[in-house]
Amino acid sequence: MELFLAVFIMLTLIGASNVIGRFVPFVPVPLIQIGLGIIVALVPSGIHLELEPELFFVLFIAPLLYNDGKHTPRKELWKLRAPIMLLAVGLVFITVFLVGYAIHWMIPSISLPAAFGLAAILSPTDAVAVSALAGRIHMPKRLMRLLEGEALMNDASGLVAFKFAIAAAVTGVFSLPYATVSFLIISIGGLLTGAFIAFLIIGLRVVLRRAGMEDVTMHMLIQILTPFLLYMIAEELGMSGILAAVAGGIVHAIERDRVETSMMKLNVVSNNTWSVLLFLLNGLVFVILGLQIPHVTNIIFADPAFNNYNVIGYAVLIFAMLIVLRFAWTFAFTRGSRLFGSKEEQSMPGFRMLVLTSFSGVRGAVTLAGAFSIPLVLDDGSPFPERNLIIFLAATVILLSLIAASALLPLLSKKKEAADTREQEKHDRQVQIKVMTAAIRAVHQESDEENEAAVTSVIADYKQWIQEIRLHGLRWRNGPSSQEKETELRRLALSEERECILDMLESRQISYEHARQFLKMLDQVELILANRIHFWRMLFKMLFGRLQISFKHKNVAFAKMSASDMEVLRKSKIRTCEAAISELEKVRCKENEQEAIQVIAHYNLMHDRLVRSPKAETIQDKRYYDQKKELHWVAVQAERNELQALYEKGEIYRDTVGRIRGIIREREASMFEQDEMR
Repeated sequence: MELFLAVFIMLTLIGASNVIGRFVPFVPVPLIQIGLGIIVALVPSGIHLELEPELFFVLFIAPLLYNDGKHTPRKELWKLRAPIMLLAVGLVFITVFLVGYAIHWMIPSISLPAAFGLAAILSPTDAVAVSALAGRIHMPKRLMRLLEGEALMNDASGLVAFKFAIAAAVTGVFSLPYATVSFLIISIGGLLTGAFIAFLIIGLRVVLRRAGMEDVTMHMLIQILTPFLLYMIAEELGMSGILAAVAGGIVHAIERDRVETSMMKLNVVSNNTWSVLLFLLNGLVFVILGLQIPHVTNIIFADPAFNNYNVIGYAVLIFAMLIVLRFAWTFAFTRGSRLFGSKEEQSMPGFRMLVLTSFSGVRGAVTLAGAFSIPLVLDDGSPFPERNLIIFLAATVILLSLIAASALLPLLSKKKEAADTREQEKHDRQVQIKVMTAAIRAVHQESDEENEAAVTSVIADYKQWIQEIRLHGLRWRNGPSSQEKETELRRLALSEERECILDMLESRQISYEHARQFLKMLDQVELILANRIHFWRMLFKMLFGRLQISFKHKNVAFAKMSASDMEVLRKSKIRTCEAAISELEKVRCKENEQEAIQVIAHYNLMHDRLVRSPKAETIQDKRYYDQKKELHWVAVQAERNELQALYEKGEIYRDTVGRIRGIIREREASMFEQDEMR
C-alpha cells in the first residue's frame, strides 16, 4: 500500500506540474517537477523513496533512450557523426581527466580515482533533460540534432569511465590499456547486441503476423517490452545496456519506415500508447530527482565536518569548469570544421552558437543515479571516502545546469521578432491559420452520422474565417495594443448589456429567473474574454453576483428553460444589443475608431441574426444546435492545444502566444453568445 501511495502521489505531481506550467510558461516543467518533488520530500509524512540505480536505469533510462533512438533522424545523425563522437567520447574523457584532477586538488579528501569517478558521472549530458528543455527553447535545428546525438552516445562513455574509476578507487588497481580495450568492447558490443536482438524481435513479429496473429494488443505488448529486453540482455552479457537500447530504437525505426502502412491501426495505438508512457516516464524522472535532493543535502548540511558555504562553492566551481571546458573543446574542434559535413555546412559557428552549445550540456537524473551507485565500502572494509559529499556535488551540479539552461538558453536562442508590423502580422497570420486548421482536424475526428450537419457547419465557419485572414489579415492590424482596446470595448458593451437587463428587471419587463439566466450568460462571456490577469477578479465578481441574487430572491425556483423562456431571452438580447451599440457610438473616437467599428459590427450582426431568427425551435433543431455548441468547444480546445504545442516546440514566442490567445478568446466568446442566443 505504501508503494502504491508513493506512485499515486508522484503521478499526481506530474499532472500538477503540467497545469502549473501552463500558468507559468517561463519556468520549464522539469524544474517545476523537481520543485514539487522537493516539497513532497520535505513534508514530515511525505515520500522518502530510495533510489535504486539499476532499477532506475532499466525502468526509466532504457525506454526513454530507446524512444529517442527510434525518433532521431538517422541521416542527420550520420552527417554529424564526427562532432557527435568528439563530444560524446572525446569531451567525456577530457572532462574525466582535467576536471578529475581539479576536484582532487580542490578537495584532497576525495581520492584521485574517486574524483575521476565524479568527473565521469558529471561528463555525460542527459538525453531526457535535453529533450524536456528543448521543447520550450527555440534552438537551431543543427545544434539540436548535435545535442540529441551526443546525449544518446555519451551516457555509455561516461558510465564506462565511471565504472573503471570507481573500481580503481575500491580496489586501488587501474590499467589504462585494459580500460581502453574494455571500453571499446562494451560500447561496440552494446551497439551490436542491441541491433541483433532488435532484428530477432522484428523477425518474431513478422512470423506472428504471417501466422495470422495480428492482434494489436499483443504486438503493442511486444513493443513495450522491447527496450527492457534490450537493456537487460546487454547488461547480462557485460555490454552497454544504454547503447543497446539506442541501437534497438534505431533498428526499429528502420523497420517502422518499411511497414508503416501495413498495420495502420497498430501505428495509431503505438503512437498514443508511447506518448502516454513517455509523458509519465519523463515526469517521474524529474519528480524522483526532486525527492532525492532534500535527503542528499540534509546529510551534508547536518554534518559538522563540512562547511556549507564551502561545499556549495565547490559545486559552483565544478559546474563552471564543466561549462568552460565544454566551450573550449567546442571552440577547438570547430576551428577545423572544414573536416565535417558538406561544403554548404563549412561555415564556422559563431560565439553565440558556442555559448548555446556550452550551456545546453544539461545534466540529469542519470548523473544522480550513477552517484548513488557508488559502493558504501572499499575492498578493505573501510567506508568509501566522501561518498555523501560526491553525491551532494553531483545533485547540486544537476540543479545548477538545469537552472542555468532554463534562464540563459531562451535569452541566447531567442530571435528578435520582426519590428516591421507587416512582417509581424504575416507571421501571426500563419500561426493563426495553423491553429484554426488544427481545429478543423479535431472537428473532423468528431464526425459521425448523427452530427454530420453540425460538423459541416462548424468546419464551413472555420474555413470562411481562414479565408478572411488570408485575404484581409488579422483583425488587429494596428498592433497588439489594438487588440487590447477592442477587448476593453467588448467589456464596456457587456457592462451596458448588464445595466440594460437590470433596468428591465426593475421595470418588471422580465422575471428574476430570466434576468439570472441572462446575467449568467454575460458573466461567462466576460470570463472567456478575461486574460490571466483579470480571470480571478472576474470569477470572484461572478460568484459574488450569484450570492447576491440567491439571497435577494431565495424563494424563486429556477426551472429549466422552455421555448417561451428562450423567446423572452431572445427579445432581451435584441434590447441589450441596441443598448450596447448606442453606448459604443458614444465612446467612439479617433483613438479607438477601428476597434469600435469591429465591436459595433459584432453587435449589429448579432442583432440582425436574432431579429431574423424564428421564434420556435423543433427538437431536431435543438439537437443540431447542441451538437454545434459541443463542436465549438472541441474546436477551441484544439486551437489552444495547437498553440501550446507550437510554443513548446519553440516555433513561436510568448508575445505571439499572448496575441493569438486573445484572438481565440474573442472567437470563443462570439461563438458562445451565438450558441446561447440561438
